[in-house]
Amino acid sequence: MESGRADPSPPQSSCQRRVDKNSITSHSYMFTDMKDEPARLDSTVESSDGVFARRLRGFGPVGLLAILVILLGNGLFIPGSALLVLLWVRLSETPWREIGFVRPKSWLRAVTLGILFGVAFKFLMKSTVMPLLGADPINHAYHYLARNPTAIPMTLYALIAGAGFGEETLFRSYMFERLGKLFGSGIVAKIFIVLITSALFGLAHYSVQGLSGTEQATIVGLVFGAIFALTSRIFILMIAHAAFDLTAYAMIYWELETRVAHLIFK
Repeated sequence: MESGRADPSPPQSSCQRRVDKNSITSHSYMFTDMKDEPARLDSTVESSDGVFARRLRGFGPVGLLAILVILLGNGLFIPGSALLVLLWVRLSETPWREIGFVRPKSWLRAVTLGILFGVAFKFLMKSTVMPLLGADPINHAYHYLARNPTAIPMTLYALIAGAGFGEETLFRSYMFERLGKLFGSGIVAKIFIVLITSALFGLAHYSVQGLSGTEQATIVGLVFGAIFALTSRIFILMIAHAAFDLTAYAMIYWELETRVAHLIFK
């Protein structure tokens, strides 16, 4: 007689064991595929977004259309172009550093330097540079602002948001990034970019301010462009630009243009 109980389950053949093992494996693969499916979908979406971002950064149909829309943005409202530049940076996944949006180590120092530089630069242009170029002391395009308090709010908005923030974002931040992708980052390329952006900046002022305004804007573009090319920082230039234009506005408002223009050259 045999001691103990016999195993009630019938013995499995090697064929049955192989079938059961394959069945377990197939179920395992099935559940693994089901678990990974959302990740695959996310990967597909990310890939799609990445393609669109690359097209925005490029110079194909999408990239060129983006440039055109940004350049026309100020036709809708000021500073429309600058706000579209910020949207383009976000959608194209361009690092903020590449358009000069780098936080200063000290905001107090940046604001102070920007204001001092902007004010001093305007006095230099008005009292020395523009008289040497034979410019009229009176800026006739904006002379209506003299002693005109009702125009103060909109003028301050235009000078701070439109010029300080808007023009610097468009003509320095954005154009330097786009042209830099075309021409490179070498010294010769940067000089070429400074010249191109300065000429465009000057021409943008011709329709309203005429030849004298174009000359002044071109010189400002050369100086600001050279600084941006050397530093790749935009915030001090935004502050300096606003301070430059606000100083010009103060000269117009209090009718000091002729007096300042004749400080050196009578």
